[in-house]
Amino acid sequence: MTFKICTLGCKVNTYESNVMKDELVNAGFKETEEEKADIYIINTCTVTDTSAHKSLKVVRQCLRKNPEAIIVVCGCMVQVDPKNNKLEGVSILLGNQYKSKIVSFIEEYQKTHLPILAVQDIMDVPFESMMLNNFDRTRAFVKIEDGCENYCTYCIIPYARGKVRSKDPHLALEEIESLVKQGHKEIVLTGIHTGHYGADLKDYHFSDLLEDIVKIPGLERLRISSIEITEIDDAVLEALKNHAVIVNHLHIPLQSGSDEILKAMNRKYDKAYFIKKVEQIRAIRPDISLTTDLIVGFPGETEELFEETIETVQKIKFSKIHVFPFSLRKGTKAEELPNPVDEKTKKERVKVMMQISRQLEIEYMEKFLNQEVIFIPEKWENGRLMGHTGNYLLICAEGKKDDLHQNIPVVISDIQYPYCIAKKTIH
Repeated sequence: MTFKICTLGCKVNTYESNVMKDELVNAGFKETEEEKADIYIINTCTVTDTSAHKSLKVVRQCLRKNPEAIIVVCGCMVQVDPKNNKLEGVSILLGNQYKSKIVSFIEEYQKTHLPILAVQDIMDVPFESMMLNNFDRTRAFVKIEDGCENYCTYCIIPYARGKVRSKDPHLALEEIESLVKQGHKEIVLTGIHTGHYGADLKDYHFSDLLEDIVKIPGLERLRISSIEITEIDDAVLEALKNHAVIVNHLHIPLQSGSDEILKAMNRKYDKAYFIKKVEQIRAIRPDISLTTDLIVGFPGETEELFEETIETVQKIKFSKIHVFPFSLRKGTKAEELPNPVDEKTKKERVKVMMQISRQLEIEYMEKFLNQEVIFIPEKWENGRLMGHTGNYLLICAEGKKDDLHQNIPVVISDIQYPYCIAKKTIH
């Protein structure tokens, strides 16, 4: 039987989808690129109202493509609302546990042809250990943590993912060692609240895991998918200082540059704390790329408070900003907040912030003009290689298909946003 996996949302979902793919292939199922498949698996996202609607749209599309197919819907949307009446006709509903048992559920459905609902209370479950055998030869995501207990007022994820729980350090290191031996150049540590890894372990913290990972022979790049500013403690800063294998890039969500809005969001820092920590990071890594997430149009965000956010991001000088209009999620504290921002204003603010992001991106790229950098090509099209440097500059350079997944030294000669145009150097 053929299968097709549709993944929405975060890197954790991407990782879990690839684990399901591995399990299915090992069981004899065949992945297909065709539109019609015997099995569709939709790994959903519900972080915003838009993402939830998009997840439902994909489910409906799959039902239309093959009404006889086995339809599996899993992930955050199912976990939050398992009895969603818009999911009629679905064969199997899985929450955020049991994705690694996807084959067993499909085989059970094949025998009984009875709908399966497998959603349990996510709040007190152990970490579901998964082992990814293969991603691609460039970059492999490794899920080390699940759950979040921050309870930001806008966010449904703590209810969809449960409490913080960490992967056993020995299993995490074993998985990374295996991926490096298979030829992966870069490991990306991911989780729902990645930097909170170890909160449920005895005397073992995120920084301890970093110190153990960097010792793995053959590892060339270690990237942290995202980390909260409050989790970049002295031990993490020390790891950044001492280990060049940790790439020159951190993604640190800011969410707002206004103290008033940060407080309303129930974020765990203020502007001064964030800026001071950034200064500490740049004292260690002056040219580090710092990217961020930002929510605009949060309830109570006046024009003055939005201008305050603009001032903050320009002061910090992020190298890229991922901008999101505020999206109300039922069941969050934000439902109770007064002074909502209208949709037109949200769109205008997104547009303004995207323009600022582009300007800051180009400024960061220009710092590397005429400098030699090393990138690992991930794609080859019409004689051109495309890939990223450690600090996540997107490089486009002439080259051969044989150069894919190799360390390629180049000199950046031009900026053609979003690319840095480069030429290979000869050593």
